[in-house]
Amino acid sequence: MYAILDIETTGGKYNEEGITEIAIYRFDGHEITDRFSSLINPERKIQPFVAKLTGINNNMLKSAPKFYEVAKRIVEITEGCTLVAHNAKFDSRILSTEFRRLGYNYYKNSICTVQLSKKLLPNMPSYSLGKLTKSLGIPLRNRHRAQGDALATVELFKLLLNKDTSKNIVSSYINKKHTQDNNSKLIYLLDTVPTETGVYYLYNKKNKIIYIGLGKNIRKTVNQNFISLHSKYKKIQQEVSRISYELTGNLLIASLKKAEDIKCIQPVFSTQNNKPLFPYQLISSKDNKGYICLHIEKTDLRKNALMSFISSEEALRKLRQITEDYQLCYSKNKLESMENIGSQTRKLSVENYNNRVQKFIKDIKNDTSYFLIDKGRKIGEHSVILIENGSYKGYGFFNLNHQINDRKIIDQILNPPVNSRYAKHIIDYYLTENSVQKIIEIPKQN
Repeated sequence: MYAILDIETTGGKYNEEGITEIAIYRFDGHEITDRFSSLINPERKIQPFVAKLTGINNNMLKSAPKFYEVAKRIVEITEGCTLVAHNAKFDSRILSTEFRRLGYNYYKNSICTVQLSKKLLPNMPSYSLGKLTKSLGIPLRNRHRAQGDALATVELFKLLLNKDTSKNIVSSYINKKHTQDNNSKLIYLLDTVPTETGVYYLYNKKNKIIYIGLGKNIRKTVNQNFISLHSKYKKIQQEVSRISYELTGNLLIASLKKAEDIKCIQPVFSTQNNKPLFPYQLISSKDNKGYICLHIEKTDLRKNALMSFISSEEALRKLRQITEDYQLCYSKNKLESMENIGSQTRKLSVENYNNRVQKFIKDIKNDTSYFLIDKGRKIGEHSVILIENGSYKGYGFFNLNHQINDRKIIDQILNPPVNSRYAKHIIDYYLTENSVQKIIEIPKQN
């Protein structure tokens, strides 16, 4: 027996949403045997963009029943059922959260028709409910309203059941409910972390850190870990027993701290793949004629990389830009030849050509010193990162501007790097995609 449902919510912060409308169809695999639908007074405001999307506004819900008034009916119609929804993780979470507010544990097995469709209907252009049903010729009326979406999901599920000729696939896609203890544990742990930016640490029962992550919104990121179906995160969900965190104020310091902590602590789920932080690097080498050539290769920590990258596409894009900016030779840099540039550089002597490459190397090594100033962990506080003679020297936090004008104070407030292998690369990469509040160059002392 299945309970096929759709829920509309107020939107807002994770686990603070409220239900605005619910529709449930009890389905025996052949036909609908019972149905329930209702607007719900969520006792909180609807986010404006959600109201525009669904057409449900605050005025419509003033006289609607509150969740506790319909909770018994929901329990009755879903009794003995597997929940079915398009993005079942969301609907199951919202429903269990509402029951938890009433002091009632509500957990059921579920089937996600998104996942099931990808298995039984491969290569569809989209798996969103609207586009998928349109592709399949399934009528969908009142999109983004609970009844319309739930009825369309009923018809989609019927089609999927028919596609499952072996009668094994659907059952294999049932997401087994966690034990109540595990669900309660994850919900409790989630409530202990803030919605601010920082690094978080997941511990097992032996109080050993098993995973280190970062997030602009820590709670949102941890929630993604807790609902993920990836095998690694399923193991984490079972093993985690405690969470701690450190606020950083911004993602740059969070990235630096995460990389350093993973290197020092070696948590099993953060290092099990043993992949480098930047899988590709730019290096230089001389060819048999003495020309200095630049090329991209997979990261080898035994070599000194000029630059590091998170993808081969990004690396090649950057190498192409460098080749053009410094008027280097495409073929020497193992790029597709560009005749207008190649013909110019072929006429250069080894010395003149290498001077261009060395200028690039000198430019990126940049021996200047400066402070990167950005948001701190609270109002009135700022973060500071010190780059001295082109090298990363650490980060810290300050409240008064005079603190970064006194070297003795700077040395006290900075957290010096324990391992700075990737620190400068992290900073350089971050600054290509983001800005900081202020960059203060430090004059060279005579």
